[in-house]
Amino acid sequence: MYLGDAEVFRTSTAEPTTNGIVWTYIKEMSQYNALWKERQKLIFDLGNLISDVYTGSFNATLTALFSQRGTTIRTADMILPISARKSASNASSALIVPSDNVEIAYRLPSNTTRAIVSISACGQSTEEFWWSNVFSPDTESFVNTVGELYGYSPFRELQLYIDGLLAGVIWPFPIIFTGGVSPGFWRPIVGIDAFDLRQPEIDISPFLPILTDGREHSFEIKIVGLEIQANGTARLSNSVGSYWVVTANIFLYLEDDAPYSTTNHSDELMIIAPTPQFTITRLLTKDESGINDTLSYSVVAERTLSITSNQFTWHQSLKYSNSGLLNQQGLSQANHQLTSGEISAAKLGVNGSTDDLTFEYPLVVNTTYGITDTELTIKAQMDRGLDIAATGGTGVSTYTLTSGPSRLHTRQWGSAFYHSVIGGGSTSAGDTTDVFESIAQQPYHRTVRAINGSVVSDTDVRPQPASFQTIQDVLLSSGRDSVRSIIGRGPGGKNQHSM
Repeated sequence: MYLGDAEVFRTSTAEPTTNGIVWTYIKEMSQYNALWKERQKLIFDLGNLISDVYTGSFNATLTALFSQRGTTIRTADMILPISARKSASNASSALIVPSDNVEIAYRLPSNTTRAIVSISACGQSTEEFWWSNVFSPDTESFVNTVGELYGYSPFRELQLYIDGLLAGVIWPFPIIFTGGVSPGFWRPIVGIDAFDLRQPEIDISPFLPILTDGREHSFEIKIVGLEIQANGTARLSNSVGSYWVVTANIFLYLEDDAPYSTTNHSDELMIIAPTPQFTITRLLTKDESGINDTLSYSVVAERTLSITSNQFTWHQSLKYSNSGLLNQQGLSQANHQLTSGEISAAKLGVNGSTDDLTFEYPLVVNTTYGITDTELTIKAQMDRGLDIAATGGTGVSTYTLTSGPSRLHTRQWGSAFYHSVIGGGSTSAGDTTDVFESIAQQPYHRTVRAINGSVVSDTDVRPQPASFQTIQDVLLSSGRDSVRSIIGRGPGGKNQHSM
């Protein structure tokens, strides 16, 4: 969803159920008050594919509720989009990386006292399940059984540059859209954040002595993975596969007595950005007949970044690990990933303050495919989570989705099964549990379990009757002959995304 050229909401669709495809989502939008206060062109772009297999059309209703309550929360005075800026032609302003160059120039007001960039980015096509990708030299390890694998490693980094200087990085959350991994997981529980993709934030206030000099300055976003060097070590790649959907917004806070003038203070900026450290392993083994049988690989990464000027500091300390294993000649894959970080944005001086944030993204996914001349099966297990603790910062965060101190813990785990007869019908089953705990303005806790499309327990409402059916009677649909044609990854033909 866009207000003019600025993206303000990224969402996705629900998985089909026996009761239809109907869902409602309510989103706080106060962080975009600067846009709502002016006349805007509203563009809601929800992509759809109509074919002999996909026959559904969308009926979407958008409702805005405006209230004077909570007006004491400070929100940005100006929002500048980093996007394709196509609203004039009634089109989405999303940029596609790596084919598009995500760079734009702005002249910031001289009375800017705080500046924050929020970045919205998610992988699609060969990058949708980037956390399960392998190193590029290994993409053809099982070409005779599952086809070409996707490369650039399971590590991704989003980089923000200002005038060519690194201003901050984001190690992304592994979003899984409905249908992803195995469809049975997501009926009716959807993946974490699938209905509201968070926008991680980078505080660029340390750059204000430069940005408020009355000149235009460039803002550029890059997405990189890893590439293998001749000596067997890994370094950041220049690009990634196809493709990432990217936009960003620059939130500006203005004051009449801003401390900066039109004088260039570039000598006040100090950037400490050592090269990130990577430790990798790769091992490809063959069976007795000399055919590739298993591929194991791992990535361990650490990175720190500190940026300081005369009034602000921005510090990041990030850690990442991913161990992957493909066996049965690529028909079975397991990935164990953990991303964590500590972030601090501080305003220096007598009236200074510090905004701290920590996060952790655990992910375990195991899938096994069964393929014969007449049948296709998927067996999958997953255990994943999202943990955020924040002291609160300026305005309403596009990342924590609230203002002030907050804590969030959510975890999903379960198993799912899919069976399809080539050219015939298919069945899908799943057992998923979701725990959600939040402490913000008020505490909230909820635990929900769904089996085979029915909610069997829910701590927030009266439990519904259990619907224990045999797999053959669960959710019937037309059969598909390719894993990739269902969920966008795994053995099979042309890739499609699962949104």
